[in-house]
Parts: sequence; structure tokens; C-alpha cells
Amino acid sequence: MTAQTVTDSRAASREADTELLRAVLAGDTTAYRGLVEKYQSRVYAMVFGMLRNREDARDCTQEAFVKAYNNLERFRLESSFYTWLYRIAMNLSIDLIRKRKRRKQTSFDEAIASRDGDGGISDLHSGDSPTKSLERKQLYGRIMEALEQLPEDQRQAVLLRELEGLSYREISDVMDIPEGTVMSRLFYARKKLQTILAEDRPK
Repeated sequence: MTAQTVTDSRAASREADTELLRAVLAGDTTAYRGLVEKYQSRVYAMVFGMLRNREDARDCTQEAFVKAYNNLERFRLESSFYTWLYRIAMNLSIDLIRKRKRRKQTSFDEAIASRDGDGGISDLHSGDSPTKSLERKQLYGRIMEALEQLPEDQRQAVLLRELEGLSYREISDVMDIPEGTVMSRLFYARKKLQTILAEDRPK
């Protein structure tokens, strides 16, 4: 897929979103369902990457859509609903992470137990042999464990770039930071991940 094709696809997607949003703002509340169905799995995957807990990720994803719906009148239609929604979801995720820290509670065991069934990454390679599938799951588990050791802002940048495939500009919009800061966070995050994974590598 060429860069122009990707650009055209995103433009068409934004136009479709705008049509649905205009319908919602005009009183057709059922039109919002189209946006939920379009983005809920992607938002969930991102939120799960931050929270590592299925129930919290489901609740946070639902809350993000509800919050977006309740604030649609403040949304500028010329902007991207996609990035606006992700910003809401990410902020809710970070708020929840901070609440966890204040309560001094962790969900480490549950997060480990649920890794194989979430995120949709391992399912993309269902044609692999059982051995390769196991190796891929183990690698994915190590990467996600390493991500948990990153600061929240660096983890968020990596997830938006590597899981969602967003451009630096789009990550800048979602995180509300300059593109240069995005590049800096990704650089240091990748260096840390390389160090963590190298230390974790079997001798």
C-alpha cells in the first residue's frame, strides 16, 4: 500500500466519521453506534496495552465513548474524531493507572494470565506452526512486560506508534505535544526496551 493510498483511505475515513457526527448532532443518536463499532476494538487494544487488565480496559473503553458522546458539541468537525477519541481514552487510562498507584494495588497476576487472549496480535499469525506460535506469544509477553517498565508517556507513544501505526503528527495530536517531543520519547523508549529485553534474554 502506497503512502498516497494510506492518505486517501484516512481522508475517506474522516469524511465518513464527519457524516456520522453530523447525523448525531442533528438528533440521530443511533448514528453514534457506527463510530463505536468502527473504533471500539482498536481503542480497547490501545487501552489494554496501557492497563494490562481486561475488565479495566473494557470499562475504560466504554467510558471513553460515553465521554466523547457527552462532549460532541465541543468537538470541531474539521478535526479528526479518531485522534480526539484516542486522547480521551488515553487520558482515562493514565488517570486509572495513577489511581492504582495511589491505592498501592497491582493487577500483575491477572495481566499476565490474560496476555495471550487480548490485543489481537497472536491471532494475526494463526497459520504458524505451534512452535512458532508459542515463540511469538512468548516474545509478545516479554515485550509487554518490558513496556510496563517504561514511564507512562513513553509507553503511550510506543503503543500509538507500534500498535496503532500512527504517524508522528497523529501521535502529536493525540498526546497534545510537539512532534519533536514525540520523536524524543520514542527514541528513549526504544533504547530502554532494547536494554530491558537484552537483560531478559536467556543466557
